[in-house]
Amino acid sequence: MATFKHISSKNADYGAAEAYLTFEHDEFTMKPTLDENGRLISREDYRISSLNCGGEDFAVACMRANLRYEKNQKREDVKSHHYIISFDPRDAADNGLTVDRAQALGEEFCAEHFPGHQAIVCTHPDGHNHSGNIHVHIVINSLRIEEVPLLPYMDRPADTRAGCKHRCTDAAMEYFKAEVMEMCHRENLYQIDLLHGSKNRITEREYWAQRKGQAKLDKEAAALPAEEQPAKPTKFETDKEKLRQAIRTALSSTASYGEFAAVLLQQGVTVKESRGRLSYLTPDRTKPITARKLGDDFDKAAVLALLTQNAHRAAEQSKAIPEYPHTQKGRLREEKATKTTPADNTLQRMVDREAKRAEGKGVGYDRWAAKHNLKQMAATVTAYQQYGFSSPEELDEACSAAYTAMQESLAELKQVEKTLNGKKELQRQVLAYSKTRPVRDGLKQQKNAKAKAAYRQKHESDFIIADAAARYFRENGISKLPSYKALQAEIESLIKEKNSGYNDYRAKREEYRRLQTVKGNIDQILRRERKPVKRQEQER
Repeated sequence: MATFKHISSKNADYGAAEAYLTFEHDEFTMKPTLDENGRLISREDYRISSLNCGGEDFAVACMRANLRYEKNQKREDVKSHHYIISFDPRDAADNGLTVDRAQALGEEFCAEHFPGHQAIVCTHPDGHNHSGNIHVHIVINSLRIEEVPLLPYMDRPADTRAGCKHRCTDAAMEYFKAEVMEMCHRENLYQIDLLHGSKNRITEREYWAQRKGQAKLDKEAAALPAEEQPAKPTKFETDKEKLRQAIRTALSSTASYGEFAAVLLQQGVTVKESRGRLSYLTPDRTKPITARKLGDDFDKAAVLALLTQNAHRAAEQSKAIPEYPHTQKGRLREEKATKTTPADNTLQRMVDREAKRAEGKGVGYDRWAAKHNLKQMAATVTAYQQYGFSSPEELDEACSAAYTAMQESLAELKQVEKTLNGKKELQRQVLAYSKTRPVRDGLKQQKNAKAKAAYRQKHESDFIIADAAARYFRENGISKLPSYKALQAEIESLIKEKNSGYNDYRAKREEYRRLQTVKGNIDQILRRERKPVKRQEQER
């Protein structure tokens, strides 16, 4: 399972990168390890080489290039990019991966994907946790010294010019990960899907927090006397890991979203939903942790799917044995009910393998696409039967009807939002006008025009606010101002109506998208040509 990681550095000392690769460093403080004489300790085994340095040292070559192009002179500039390819520890024993072979693969990867950059490639036989995973470090100068052809991950003309800098965008990382997967497949090495998320997403920061915390616990346990040693080895858990366990415990014992939120709330964790995404707020934080930072098992789709499974399981367990066997009429009713309410599974679009091959996708991607299409073909046929369609034309009509219903729901939602915004603006103007009432009453108490002018000039900002509010009332035909409490009640009622309308729109949108997915897959299975009108609707 080769993994790919990127680190950007603003350190102007290019020699520090080479020193880290060739000398031993403390894994927690990242400071070099010294012997009893205060000298650096060289790493026991590594391979290192440089590219595009013209026979000079990497640091000297980078500094010369920066001076020539007058780049990387500011403190906030990114000076270098550090990429790490970590191979599976089993590759050494099962697939014959050696340090020399990994070094050759790293040099090939660097030359192919980072042309025109000064770089050093270094391979280590082991990682921080001594798991035996061979990994390759690729450090490049952010400045490009040669004109290069346009590569697939580049999207600007400056990405190919000499004197411009390398940009590690999201699209570039996706491309690099796909290339690492293709390289592992080509070399018959273990690999995982790097293009999709993981069940538990452990960031670099959380990884090191866990390592440091575990080391601290081990040190404290070792300092205790033998009779006070804990019965079981103590395992350090980060706050995110504790939150993951709390969420999994709540998911294992609940069958609805309300129960799930209530169980977590008993532990002090608040579940929030915003724009279709879940986040979790713990008692010791002011900012919630999004599900994306915890892992794919904690996002909304996964949580609702697991709760649905729990509900079905509970219903099956509590279902009583009927006193009399079902009649044929009853069975037909049950079958009809299941057809009208298809289960929400992981139905996805099928991949056009021919188009992807034309784009340059490799053999590994094509094999994955073949398996993916088989799974989605089966899921599509199941969904097609659950809806009860008898022909593709009925599916087309259902798609059109679902699109119309979605647009009508959206139009109603927009109208409610417009009314709500108007009420909020009116409430704001009423509040602003009422706050200036003491100043306006003070103007009436002035005896002559000179005193009134001086008073108005003294409270000019308040009168500007009052005049703006009065102008708003005249433009909207408001002669009698409503009370603040009445407006607040209307706003709360409109908010409830908006939330209900949004839930209705979201349900109809999901139904339309599901039907569109079924239709697209059916068209691909039957090799039907899609209508341009449907494509325009899908783009909307």
